[in-house]
Amino acid sequence: MAKQKKQSKGAGSSHIAKNRRATFDFKIDEKFEAGLVLQGWEVKSIREGRIQLNEAYIQIHKMEAWLYGCHITPLVSASTHRTHESTRRRKLLLHRRELSRLIGAVERKGYALVAMAMYWKRGNVKIEIGLGKGKKEFDKRASIKERDWQRDKARVLRIN
Repeated sequence: MAKQKKQSKGAGSSHIAKNRRATFDFKIDEKFEAGLVLQGWEVKSIREGRIQLNEAYIQIHKMEAWLYGCHITPLVSASTHRTHESTRRRKLLLHRRELSRLIGAVERKGYALVAMAMYWKRGNVKIEIGLGKGKKEFDKRASIKERDWQRDKARVLRIN
């Protein structure tokens, strides 16, 4: 008999955290995938789901991309003789051409880099970076209006 393949849990199961506020506050033009340099206790906490990306953003410093504002809560069973910084900056791993493209967009065109989502990929933690511009207040109102219209339209189609 042939071995059966392991069933995957689906595409949604690999997501660790999402920053849903990012699509509301920014008009995202392009998305990039980056690796993340983490410590051991951070990976264990991420596996437990103790992470928040709500206020996470990316800055470029000395030709390196850094993640700021990402909050990883240490586990209760973590070591007591070490101090754990839950909001320390974390280095992002990007290819040189991606990094130079991001630097050009941020410095010359006025774009912002936002952490969109964090997920597992082949056992490694990856982060999705959004390159976009901030929305004005009237743009946010238009987004709310469009979202409500789509919801009402789906509701009417479901009833009929």
